[in-house]
Amino acid sequence: MKIVGIIILIVCFLITLALGAQNQVMVDFDFLIAKGQFQLSTLLGVTFGIGFAIGWLICGSMYLKARFTRNRLTKKVAKQEKELEQLRSAETAKE
Repeated sequence: MKIVGIIILIVCFLITLALGAQNQVMVDFDFLIAKGQFQLSTLLGVTFGIGFAIGWLICGSMYLKARFTRNRLTKKVAKQEKELEQLRSAETAKE
């Protein structure tokens, strides 16, 4: 399944490169502190790359948070199961 995702990503990247090579129009880009003139394909590529990186950072942090929470809860459940087993064995020993 990972291979299919990687292949799709590579195909999308190659299509983007092919379309970008045909798009050599210069555009003015006015950002917060300056103004620049860039090729449209370069501007779109950089914007896409930054958005992709930000998305990966957000999803990655959420994934790590969920993974740490799951590990913590798994340890807690194991501890509670051990206590429950000890209580059950103590209860049967009383009878």
